[in-house]
Amino acid sequence: MADEFDAKWAEFEAKCRACSNCGLRAGATNVVISRGGRHAPLMIIGEAPGEQEDLKGLPFVGRSGQLLQNLIDSYGFSEADYHICNIAKCRPPQNRRPTPQEIHACKPLLAEQFRLVKPKVILLCGSTAYEAFFGEKPVMKNVRGFFIEKNGYYIMTTYHPAFALRNPRNKLPIYEDMGKVRAKLTEIGAMPPLEPI
Repeated sequence: MADEFDAKWAEFEAKCRACSNCGLRAGATNVVISRGGRHAPLMIIGEAPGEQEDLKGLPFVGRSGQLLQNLIDSYGFSEADYHICNIAKCRPPQNRRPTPQEIHACKPLLAEQFRLVKPKVILLCGSTAYEAFFGEKPVMKNVRGFFIEKNGYYIMTTYHPAFALRNPRNKLPIYEDMGKVRAKLTEIGAMPPLEPI
C-alpha cells in the first residue's frame, strides 16, 4: 500500500513540475509543492511561494515560515501531523498576489493534493487562500477564528503569518486560531491531547 502511495505521490510531483497551465512557471526557480507529512490530519494552505520558498523549493521557509513553524512546534505537532502547501505552486513576480486566472490554473493540482493527503482539518492562511476556497474576497476579521464544515473537512481561516510580522500584535489571533485547530484535531481523534508543559 505504501509503495502504491509513493508511486502516486511521485506521479503527482512530476505533474506539478511539468505544469504549464499559467505563466508563473517560466519565471520560477522551483515548483514549491509541500513540506511535512504526506498523510497528515492538518493541511495548512498559504498564498504562493516567496523568494526563499522559490530558492529552496519548500513552502513557508522564509521569515513568515519561521513564525508559522514556531507556532506549530508550540502546539506539539510532529512533522507527520501537518502538510504545508500553497494555493499557487510557483512564485509570482515581485511576490505579488497570484491572479484569479493563476489560482484557477493551479486548482486541479491542489485538488489532487487533497485526495492524496486526506486531511481532516484545513487551516487557510490569509485572504488569498480563503478566496481560492470560497470564491469571494473576505474581510479577514469577519472570517477568521471559527470552523466551517464543508465536504467532510473542518476549515478555519486565520491571518497570514506575514501579517503578524508587519504588526507583532497580530501574532495573538494566529496563536489562538492554531490552538482551536489543535483542539479540534484532538476532539475528532486525529491527534492525542496536548501534553501540559
